[in-house]
Amino acid sequence: MRALRLNQLVISRRFNQFTSRAGVRSLSDHVSSRPVPPSAPETAGDHLIYTQEHFALKESLRKIIDQEINPHVDQWEAEGTFPAHKIFKILGSAGFLGVNKPVEYGGLGLDFSYSVAVSEELGNIRCGGIPMAIGVQTDMATPALARFGSAELKEEFLLPSILGDKVACLGVSEVGAGSDVSSILTKAVRKGDEYVINGGKMWTTNGTQADWICLLANTSDAAPHRNKSLICLPMTLPGVHIARKIDKLGMWSSDTAEVFFDDVRVPCKNIIGQEGMGFTYQMLQFQEERLWAVANIVTMMDNIIQETIQYTRQRKIFKQPVLYHQSVNFRLAELQTEVELLRSLLYRATALYIKGNDVTKLASMAKLKGGRLAREVGDSCLQYWGGMGFTSDVLVSRFYRDSRLLSIGGGADEVMLGIICKYMDTLPKK
Repeated sequence: MRALRLNQLVISRRFNQFTSRAGVRSLSDHVSSRPVPPSAPETAGDHLIYTQEHFALKESLRKIIDQEINPHVDQWEAEGTFPAHKIFKILGSAGFLGVNKPVEYGGLGLDFSYSVAVSEELGNIRCGGIPMAIGVQTDMATPALARFGSAELKEEFLLPSILGDKVACLGVSEVGAGSDVSSILTKAVRKGDEYVINGGKMWTTNGTQADWICLLANTSDAAPHRNKSLICLPMTLPGVHIARKIDKLGMWSSDTAEVFFDDVRVPCKNIIGQEGMGFTYQMLQFQEERLWAVANIVTMMDNIIQETIQYTRQRKIFKQPVLYHQSVNFRLAELQTEVELLRSLLYRATALYIKGNDVTKLASMAKLKGGRLAREVGDSCLQYWGGMGFTSDVLVSRFYRDSRLLSIGGGADEVMLGIICKYMDTLPKK
């Protein structure tokens, strides 16, 4: 009955009711969280995994992007930050910060395919920094808490994060430990009912604005994969220091911080799940995190290619549009073909994942290809913009800067290759 009611809304095209801040949250009253059938109907034509319910969600989010975010992106890029609390409250009130999170803590309770649909739509934001900041909140800092956290922790940290009342950040990477998570040095030493935390975290997205951090720290002297725990830590505690806001090559509108912890005391009850399981929890969520990133970049690449087509059709060289030179239109055709192949891999991996399969290999392949293809798309398309592409006035130059991170963050290309080789059983035997 709930799905039928939503389908009736979709068919009648009554999307205006979802433009209010609370509108999309009402979808949780209608949408089924059952796995999506492989040949679900699309708004126009057929889609592999999306139903009309997915498209209702996407259209509602697009209106928020067009009204509340894109008109301000240029200003936020210039300022080097965006108002996270304001934007997250708008998104949270509409349900977009907890699409696949439990209903009892403010989420919509849907399967991961809806998160992929949301990530795709966030790719229409005209920069990479803001979607990344949102992704940190939804798919990096909160998944372990939602799955393994106590009811008390969920009430204190997950609920307000889903509603947009709190901004979260993830504290994993350090100066000497990026992709090699096992090498982190931050320590949490137990003293009575508290942990005393010392150390530091690097490249912390949302770090200057965050209300709390999902912190990975060493809580024992056991083996590197068994001595780590995830801890919910308020950023207002004494001893938490924002050392600096990091100046980056791209992702300008997203604030990135270096954070230090000097004898920070946090209750032991703030550990997520079991002590010593933090590394395992962190690894479990990488499937979703990497598929989310791929979904986001696929839309961005579509937009870059389309804007490049429009520009090269108008710009003339040697008395004809740049687009009409075979080297240009053939190259754009090649790039669009590669994007479509990546999209198919994304949908296949997502369809398998929501049925309960391990898609670590496919997710790693998708992220590897996504990062490398984004570099190709950015470089090739920027070239066709000529001197205009070397300015900061056009989206292609922003994409060129921002997309470089995908081959580094969330596991570098080389880490993805190692994972793929492991699944192919081609790594040298120790």
